[in-house]
Parts: sequence; C-alpha cells; structure tokens
Amino acid sequence: MEIILKYFSDFTEQQIQQFTALENLYKEWNEKINVVSRKDIDSIYLHHVLHSLTIAAIADFQPNANVIDIGCGGGFPGIPLAIFFPQVQFHLVDSIAKKLKVVEAVCEGAGIKNITTQHTRAEEIKNRKFDFAVSRAVAPLK
Repeated sequence: MEIILKYFSDFTEQQIQQFTALENLYKEWNEKINVVSRKDIDSIYLHHVLHSLTIAAIADFQPNANVIDIGCGGGFPGIPLAIFFPQVQFHLVDSIAKKLKVVEAVCEGAGIKNITTQHTRAEEIKNRKFDFAVSRAVAPLK
C-alpha cells in the first residue's frame, strides 16, 4: 500500500481502507482461482494496483461518468479506478465468468459500490453508451 501513497496521497479514509483490503482479498481468491500470476501476488500493489492507477494520472473522469473496463480479468484496471473515482460508475466486462465472480467478491469485501459486471464479450454489448473505455492486455476484438 505504501507504493500507492508514494504517488497518490489525497485519499479519504474509506479509500485507504478499500485499497488496503485488496491485498488479502486477492490472495484469498488467488488460492482458489488463478486470477493474478502467483509470482506477482506479493507485489499486487506495484504490478497491478499502481499500474492501473496510471490512468488516473492522465484521465480526470468527471462525477457520474460511465466507464467500461473491457476484458477486466480479475478487476484491473477497473477496481483500483473505481476506488480512486468513487463518483464514477464502472462497468467491468469479461468473457470468463469465474473472473467476474472474483471481481464481485472483491468489490463486496472491500465495500466498492460503483461497479457492475457483465459476463460477455465486448463485441456483444449493444445499445449501451460509455464515456470512456479502459483495458489492460486483452484478446483482439472480433
């Protein structure tokens, strides 16, 4: 968590609690479902949370914006961004249901309320509009 505070320091107590909760939640779930590389799990704040928050260094999502995270996997970058921007609605999409199960459990465990999930491929989302799209490594869109 210290690495996050080195670069971003203007958090509420609730945000600090949510970020702090991520480590144990991901470690617990990673034992059941390989969501994060086992060699990376001990560096989750550096390799996953901080990496996700680099978007916040250049994007200033306005309150009530709608952001889609395409191919969210275990919730990166969506979950860290949802904590960082609590007034923004995030919609996390993945084609693998078990990954979304982890996302939903992590959100519940950390008290993150501004995330919805959808089990589908990004190409299948129709009649929904988003202000921004974010993603990490994901398969090519068809």
